[in-house]
Amino acid sequence: MADRMQRVVEAFHRELLKKECSKEIICVDGKAERGTVQENGRNPDTVSAYSYNTGIILATEACREKSNEIKAIPQLIDKIGISEKIVTADAMSMQKDIIDRIREKGGDFLIELKANQPSLRYGVEDRLKTHTPAYSYTEGPELGHGRIETRTYRIYDGLDIIADKEKWGGNMAIIEYESDTVRKSSGKRTTEKRLYVSSLSTDTPILGSLVRSHWSIESMHWGLDCNLLQDKVKRKSTRAARNLDTIQRVVYSVFSIWKGLRKKRADKRKGMAELMRYVSMSFTRLISFLSQK
Repeated sequence: MADRMQRVVEAFHRELLKKECSKEIICVDGKAERGTVQENGRNPDTVSAYSYNTGIILATEACREKSNEIKAIPQLIDKIGISEKIVTADAMSMQKDIIDRIREKGGDFLIELKANQPSLRYGVEDRLKTHTPAYSYTEGPELGHGRIETRTYRIYDGLDIIADKEKWGGNMAIIEYESDTVRKSSGKRTTEKRLYVSSLSTDTPILGSLVRSHWSIESMHWGLDCNLLQDKVKRKSTRAARNLDTIQRVVYSVFSIWKGLRKKRADKRKGMAELMRYVSMSFTRLISFLSQK
């Protein structure tokens, strides 16, 4: 069923992508289905490839029992074409096998760097203290979701910073992301720093925006939970949970495709929750929605 979903969305994906001038960004991340518990006590986990440019879920891969996302991600990458595209992922994907696979298939990547690769992470942190960024810039302050946020990006050349070049390849950019957030209600200020590595060159103008683009897949996961109640639906078997997950992702993609094909700006601006509520209020609206091209 998941493979059939992939074939259905491919045609629409190509059509919507023609309208995009920028390089496509494919976000990769996993999501646990909290409503189902396996015999080993774990929740089924599904990794998905999500097109930031079109809002379509391109493909999914279920994690095998007693396995994890690290083994599922290479299989997912093999399912989709990533040549001349940018793959973004969280720190779990910072594995040599995964970045080698992306490079072999002609893609670029931006992946968060955390302590699951301790020698690389702490080595980069130490060297950043003595190096000057190739360039830096600041976005904001920006008001949204009840907070005022200022984001600063510092871009470094990995050739000067990555010690184990034989393993990782030094021809990478290091992105240091720092956010300064003030809660509007309480005035409480918090700061956060994150590190990312990318195969893109340091003079790429979109490196900072790629960090934010990856968060779109988290919004998609949030939509599955809040709009389609995925985590609240109980399933006894892993297979049933997997099928339900596929159906819900098809529904999500259908709404994204509809918005992408619309010419009216008012329709394109509608949020996913708003559009789902509008359609669900009437069977006539549902039929009209499904029949439009």
